[in-house]
Amino acid sequence: MGQFTDFSFHMYTEIVFGKKTEEKVAELVKKHGGSKVMLVYGGGSIKKIGLYDTVTKALKDGGLPFVELGGVQPNPRRSLVDKGYKAALDAKVDFLLGVGGGSAIDTAKGIALALANDGDYWQFYNGTPAKKMAPVGVIHTIAAAGSETSRSSVLVDDATHQKKGFMWDPCRPVFAIMNPELTYSVSPYQTAAGAADILAHTVSRYFTLGESRLGDEYGEGTMRTVVKFAPVAVARPDDYEARAELMLAGSFSHNDVTGIGRDAARGGEHGLESQLSGYYDTAHGAGLAAVMPAWLQYIADRGTPEQVARIARFGVKVFGADPDLSDIKATADDGLVRFRAWVKSIGMPLTLKELGVPKKDLADVIQRCVDINGGEVPGFVALDKAAVTEIFTSIVE
Repeated sequence: MGQFTDFSFHMYTEIVFGKKTEEKVAELVKKHGGSKVMLVYGGGSIKKIGLYDTVTKALKDGGLPFVELGGVQPNPRRSLVDKGYKAALDAKVDFLLGVGGGSAIDTAKGIALALANDGDYWQFYNGTPAKKMAPVGVIHTIAAAGSETSRSSVLVDDATHQKKGFMWDPCRPVFAIMNPELTYSVSPYQTAAGAADILAHTVSRYFTLGESRLGDEYGEGTMRTVVKFAPVAVARPDDYEARAELMLAGSFSHNDVTGIGRDAARGGEHGLESQLSGYYDTAHGAGLAAVMPAWLQYIADRGTPEQVARIARFGVKVFGADPDLSDIKATADDGLVRFRAWVKSIGMPLTLKELGVPKKDLADVIQRCVDINGGEVPGFVALDKAAVTEIFTSIVE
């Protein structure tokens, strides 16, 4: 399959985990050099749960002046980053505080990149490596994107509806405050979508051409944790253990721990999904839930023996499939049946119809997916237009 590859890893983010940790926000901002803060958040959810009041009081009590940027949407927009940058520049902001989900954090990162690079931040979403970013701290309220400790950010270009992202080393937050109780109010649907997103971040690193036993053990343990606790959190929103496990899994699935030793072409599921949520404004995790099993089934049906064996191992180690050494393909198929059953058990879609993508748009979806990736979707298996067509056609309805 491959070999253990060279890699670079820096766990840069200070994690402060537990109940009422959000009350320490002013102390942490000061610790990491902040003196004028921009508070970045979405709609009314942080106000409904009292987090907005807690944070603003802590900043005021700590003598930290701040300005606000609300209105962040799911699948965050480039236009709000532009607006935030101008406001931050006018207010002489030197610290970004993202409060909410991954969209608020990614928006804060975009503004922080703009501040550190004379406003020219979009180049980094188009492939130019970023070398510096203003400091970003976060308080996240949903276990999902993992942006709170990752080096990535994803934005939607308002003009083209294309979703673009990066993974650059200087772009990790300086601190992440994690209180599982802040996720209690997340709806069952968004909880499940978040769990699918978490799983996808490790799936992406698990299906690579590189090999690392320790990386496999980290990845399989992380995925089993998501598979076990997602249904619990969906059924019992105030289960602290389930929320805590998912919150940690969300961060460690995307902070590169599960990818050690496998710094090679990987995944493919995000390349397939990104234009769905970018154009139809669907939940990113829900799109991944529909795409992942179909993508893996395509590889199981058409891949090399080594690739099929990898899917079989995934089924055995993560979903408890019965190993059949005489028929690896049957083991892989059994694992994917169990994968689909888990997706349905947490209320996630398995088809484009369930996701809200019209059948009449299928040809456009396929073409956009291929075009944005330069002709084929890269990853564990490079997917040309014919492959993308087969995958999406298999989940139309």
